[in-house]
Amino acid sequence: MADQNVRGQVARGGGPMGGAMATARAKDARGAARRLIAYLKPYRGKLVLVTVLLVVGAGLSLVGPLLIGQAIDTIIKTHSAQGLLRIAVLMTAAGVGTWLAGSWQAWIMAGVSQYAVRDMRRGLFEHLQTLSMSYFDRHSQGDLMSRLTNDMDAISQTLSQDLTSLVSNVFSVAAIIGIMLVLNRWLALAAFVMMPFMFLLTGGIMSRTRALFLEQQRTVGALNGVMDETVSGQRVVQAFGQEATALGVFGKSNQAALVAGRKAQFVALLAMPLLMVLDHMDIAIVAGVGGTLAIKGIVTVGVVSAFITYTQRLSQPLLQVANLLSTIQAALAGAERVFEVIDHRPELRDKPDAPQLGEIQGDVVFDHVDFGYLRDVPVLRDVNLHALPGHMVALVGPTGAGKTTMVSILSRFYDIQGGRVTVDGTDIRDVQVDSLRRQLGIVLQDGFLFSASVKENLRYGRLDATDEDIVAAATLANADQFIRRLPQGYDTVLAERGSDLSQGQRQLLTIARAILADPRILVLDEATSSVDTRTEIHIQRALLNLMKGRTSFVIAHRLSTIRSADQVLVIDGGHIIEHGTHTSLLEQHGFYYNLYMSQFKGTATLAAVS
Repeated sequence: MADQNVRGQVARGGGPMGGAMATARAKDARGAARRLIAYLKPYRGKLVLVTVLLVVGAGLSLVGPLLIGQAIDTIIKTHSAQGLLRIAVLMTAAGVGTWLAGSWQAWIMAGVSQYAVRDMRRGLFEHLQTLSMSYFDRHSQGDLMSRLTNDMDAISQTLSQDLTSLVSNVFSVAAIIGIMLVLNRWLALAAFVMMPFMFLLTGGIMSRTRALFLEQQRTVGALNGVMDETVSGQRVVQAFGQEATALGVFGKSNQAALVAGRKAQFVALLAMPLLMVLDHMDIAIVAGVGGTLAIKGIVTVGVVSAFITYTQRLSQPLLQVANLLSTIQAALAGAERVFEVIDHRPELRDKPDAPQLGEIQGDVVFDHVDFGYLRDVPVLRDVNLHALPGHMVALVGPTGAGKTTMVSILSRFYDIQGGRVTVDGTDIRDVQVDSLRRQLGIVLQDGFLFSASVKENLRYGRLDATDEDIVAAATLANADQFIRRLPQGYDTVLAERGSDLSQGQRQLLTIARAILADPRILVLDEATSSVDTRTEIHIQRALLNLMKGRTSFVIAHRLSTIRSADQVLVIDGGHIIEHGTHTSLLEQHGFYYNLYMSQFKGTATLAAVS
């Protein structure tokens, strides 16, 4: 519908295949980190054990240089290998202990991180269910999927591995500094000469890479949106021979992701060679000072050897942090994008202490309703209507007049800017929205089916429905015969979005699903537009039986299908310009008459040609 196009294109920024997304801005990294850690709090007991194992493992890994230094001094003093066996056994035991502690903590942390990511993903998905339709109008499906998958994967990687590495490296630095100061303070000071430069370099790179990785995540989300939209519309792409156009749009998004990713990875990886240069300079300083002190007899050769090893060990944590910058920054950027969704407050919310809407009769009133998807782009202007319980109301008019918008407002997918909509005298904004929608049966023009069995798709209309209820609803919708011809009948699992069925078959299933819901108010938005004329006749008979005793809103371009409507509303430009029955409107020789006659003449012309 054109009013839907206005909503989508204006809100998203227009453009083919989704358009460009707004540039994301970096937020507080510390805040994102604190919120990530908050998801680990329920598992603090296991985290304490992990910390202990990290300390034990890191401590055992630092025993080696001391033992090697003792071995060197023993050989120099005794000129024999006596006592080396004991040192070898101790080094082996330390290595085994390091491995056991590391394996145990890795196993525990893997579970903790996955539980935390599960909780975070569940929170994100649950919050998505509360967001208004306007939010999904403004955000591409591919970008939201990227937040649920790519960003969550980056967060999982950081929580399961990078976080423990960070703790281990911090402890290692503190322990090495302590050991160095105990062994010899002069050599320790020599080893610390390059550390300020290492810290400055690491800090500078971290601040730069965070913004770059946030941009990388944004471009990947945009790329996912292009791919999702293109794959979903592949039939249209091929039908119009627009493969080259699709490749061009994909190429631009792919190139943007390439440029952003290359910048982020280059800056992050640049830290490693720079820190290695500083590390080698630090080792050279320690070796020079240590050699001088050893010649003077102030320290032993074994101590110098241990210091050289510890100097390498001291720079390794910084080198590892630099190497982990990409995943750490990607996780923080991903966390910001996830929290951005979680922090978004739904535009459409129930009032505090809003009551449930009781069982309704179906008396619907639009009282001076004004609405626009954007406030400065009105779609409906001063709309008034009154649908009595059990009556059939037909909404007709040109494409983009606002027909679908009216039923979307009745379903409270959007809140109006002026006037009010009441059901049985109650403003729909004053009751819980789920209690309203449970009493609505909606069949949209583009009926959606899930990757599940036919039976499960139909039961979506009423979860407590029996198999007999499902068959009865399918029979009423004229779908039972073709369902039974499927490979496993009602148990046949459909492909994604029901792509292995014809358009008409998919629509029949969505009609059956609405029948099964047994609603008090029925909304049919071009419900028969995708079926052949013979099938439409059967569906119309079934729907007439279904609509008895229910208030029904029917949107139809085929005016022949609404002759039995109790009232017909002709909508144009967001206004109701004519109102009456099919017969009375024809007698007025106005807009409806011209619309009806144009269809009749068109049908007659086609029949004559054929």
